[in-house]
Amino acid sequence: MDDSRNFTFDEIVVGHSETLTRQLCVTEVEALALAAGAIDPAHIEGAPIKDGPTAPGAAAAALVSNLLLRRFPGPGSAIVETQLRYGGVIGVGDKLTVSVSARAKHADGHRVDFDCRCVNQQDATLVEGIAVVAAPPKSIAYSNVATPEILLRRNDGFAPLLRRCKALPPIRCAVVHPCDRDSLLGALEAAKRKMIVPVLVGPEKKIRVVASTENVDLTPYEIVSAEHSHAAAQKAVELARAGDVDALMKGSLHTDELMGAVVPTGTGLRTARRISHVFVIDVPTYPRLLLVTDAAINIAPDIEVKADIAQNAIDLARVLGIAKPKVAILSAVETVNPKIPSTVDAAALCKMADRGQITGGVLDGPLAFDNAISAAAAATKNIVSPVAGEADILLVPDLESGNILAKQLQYLAGADSAGIVLGTRVPIVLTSRADPVRTRLVSTAVMMLVVHSRRLAARPLV
Repeated sequence: MDDSRNFTFDEIVVGHSETLTRQLCVTEVEALALAAGAIDPAHIEGAPIKDGPTAPGAAAAALVSNLLLRRFPGPGSAIVETQLRYGGVIGVGDKLTVSVSARAKHADGHRVDFDCRCVNQQDATLVEGIAVVAAPPKSIAYSNVATPEILLRRNDGFAPLLRRCKALPPIRCAVVHPCDRDSLLGALEAAKRKMIVPVLVGPEKKIRVVASTENVDLTPYEIVSAEHSHAAAQKAVELARAGDVDALMKGSLHTDELMGAVVPTGTGLRTARRISHVFVIDVPTYPRLLLVTDAAINIAPDIEVKADIAQNAIDLARVLGIAKPKVAILSAVETVNPKIPSTVDAAALCKMADRGQITGGVLDGPLAFDNAISAAAAATKNIVSPVAGEADILLVPDLESGNILAKQLQYLAGADSAGIVLGTRVPIVLTSRADPVRTRLVSTAVMMLVVHSRRLAARPLV
């Protein structure tokens, strides 16, 4: 993590230099080899990259860019030109050291020439030359800026969702109690990308203090003042009931506070369908999006509730472009065992689908997790199933198991995830303080697609 601030154009002194050292792991070498076009299988297995200057140059140039844009001059900078010479080889375990030194300053465009050099642990030069950078005119303080790990993915399931949203008009979204940096800036980033028209609901003074601290102008945005977080949740629900907003987004309040205003029958946002939560997860090693439900709302659902949970997830999957979602009803085993209630629930849910009580998808269960996502594992156990190995939706036995599963995929498998609450009059995004910007944007994209799908379904036939 970095806790620092940038160097403004006026603060940069000719001759000042900064350095950065990074040891390359196997995943980084593989990624750089693929990006540089070095397709020899030996390279993909992490051997030294020797096919001329392109591949090592990619690694070195990336580190030069990292140092210039993150530290010196830092955030607010833009690299406008490079004149770099490349050479050498890189491999797993190599320790690369990059240095940049301010060479000359030009008032026109706040441009600074930097001498750049990157060497390996044997002091062999990988890159050398000049980078021209437009330095920031204003000071920017930043903290807790993490260096993300590089993961090789089979696909990018979220990119198509974000692309689909570019063609859609923004929706009005009540951002409930955006009284910390992440919840406010996350909503405003979505607004900047024309995904939402945010209505900021909460204590106006607190919202403006956060905006002032982050140098954000709130002039273009509507603020609906509410005394505290509970009042903000209630006010946002009232806006949704009145049709003044199309969706809700959780800010810096507890989920229980927001849902406490959502669930009451007379004043909340209930429908005939049970309220449930769906994680939309992009797992690097799985070839399609994976929906996990319910891991946030229903603690110990019975069969009737699970039927609604399944239907909510199927409906969402269809909105996301999965024509016939395959639902794996999870348990610890693949056979019905009266001593394991989740296996009995799974069998009943499959029969309900046969009778048309759950529609739009293909259900099978009970299935253990490995059989649900691995065709090889299912074949080993002689499981013949239209769902095994190809699941789009994982319906978990209860909230605990679902929450553990979703977080394991995120923190151990490097999965990206988005989350949404369904079964309500309007979709609700439940963001977490730990969510990165991409997760917040994808959750917003899912919400947008749901809103526009409902609008399309409500149009009268001509």
